[in-house]
Amino acid sequence: MGPDGIHPKLLKELSDVIAKPLTDLFNQSLLTGVVPEDWKLANVVPIYKKGSREESGNYRPVSLTSVVGKLMETMLKERIVEHLKTHRLQDQKQHGFTSGRSCQTNLIDFFDWVTKIIDTGGAVDIAYLDFSKAFDTVPHRRLINKLQSLSFDSNIVEWIRQWLSDRQQRVVVNGVYSAQGLVTSGVPQGSVLGPILFNIFISDIAEGINGKVCLFADDTKICNRVDVPGGISQMTNDLGKLKKCSELWQLSFNVDKCKIMHLGRKNPRAEYRIFDTVLTSTSEERDLGVIISEDLRVSSQCNRAAGNASRMLGCVGRGISRRKREVLMPLYRALVRPHLEYCVQYWRPHLQKVIDILERVQRRATKMVYGLKEKSYQERLNDLNMYSLEKRRDRGDMIETFKYVKGIHKVEEGSILNGNKVAKHEDIVLD
Repeated sequence: MGPDGIHPKLLKELSDVIAKPLTDLFNQSLLTGVVPEDWKLANVVPIYKKGSREESGNYRPVSLTSVVGKLMETMLKERIVEHLKTHRLQDQKQHGFTSGRSCQTNLIDFFDWVTKIIDTGGAVDIAYLDFSKAFDTVPHRRLINKLQSLSFDSNIVEWIRQWLSDRQQRVVVNGVYSAQGLVTSGVPQGSVLGPILFNIFISDIAEGINGKVCLFADDTKICNRVDVPGGISQMTNDLGKLKKCSELWQLSFNVDKCKIMHLGRKNPRAEYRIFDTVLTSTSEERDLGVIISEDLRVSSQCNRAAGNASRMLGCVGRGISRRKREVLMPLYRALVRPHLEYCVQYWRPHLQKVIDILERVQRRATKMVYGLKEKSYQERLNDLNMYSLEKRRDRGDMIETFKYVKGIHKVEEGSILNGNKVAKHEDIVLD
């Protein structure tokens, strides 16, 4: 619920009554470029990310805005997306907040390129780049200029200009409100339009880059083959181009959080700099929540996933008094299993000992159900109408393959997963 105090449930219950007045309001707002002041207000709620809870930088500022205003934003977003699709303006390297793309497609697309080189005995350097408060520092004037240069409807551009102008926000922590403050830059995190406007703003950031680049919103990684002549200098040049582009668009790198990972046995392990600062080398990095190791083994990710799931299962077990299947299983599916299956089509294990680490969590969960403790694991699965995690991964692999074959997942030209390249037969059926 936003600062205007209008609850979403109220809009749902009165939808038949207010649909026509809201339609008139939205149309008039778009035609005149007048944005109600309530739609420019935001309550900012800090959401903890990681690190010390005492550091303000370890919290993500999420803006709670007017629900009515979000309805207007949703309609404008549909028109913006349609314009991008029609004129082929979507950034093929961007996987964040984009239909047909996700964290998983980002990882699969990027490491498809990396592993093809590693499998032939080559070496690759990956640069993980971190922008400092990227969403909060987008210059409004440059964003509007970018929208105009892409020939968006003038009414939409003017509405967004007014929507970004004279915005006010206040921080809310434990029911305590700060004073209102004027917002002079950035797009609201938590709004409907914010993510797509940010994607449009940085869509040119990888222009002229020779290496492989993948983005998820502002999370950027770039890699180059470095065991060939000119490979290291190309990586250095690409980092320099990204630095210049970030300066042009007034986005700054948080150099302390930028890392370099060296992959491959013949890797020369070169040093790279941004703003005269040597980037820290790392053997392990969390990439969109998945642990990537320089040897590309998945054991660290499996151990972490199983550990998080096991701890959550312990919390669930201690939090309920009766372990009936009607209570325990929905909680397991909602709170525990996602830890074991997040982006698993990218990192799924193949060594039996690692597979067992993941399966052990579900074995324990099914054993907690009242009346099933003495049955075998397969009997418990049959009784609960469940599949083993390995069978679920097999099914997930087939679903993802189908999406790539049919072009539901969008990938860059040249990828082995490109639908035009692999869909040679129309009679492919995945049961």
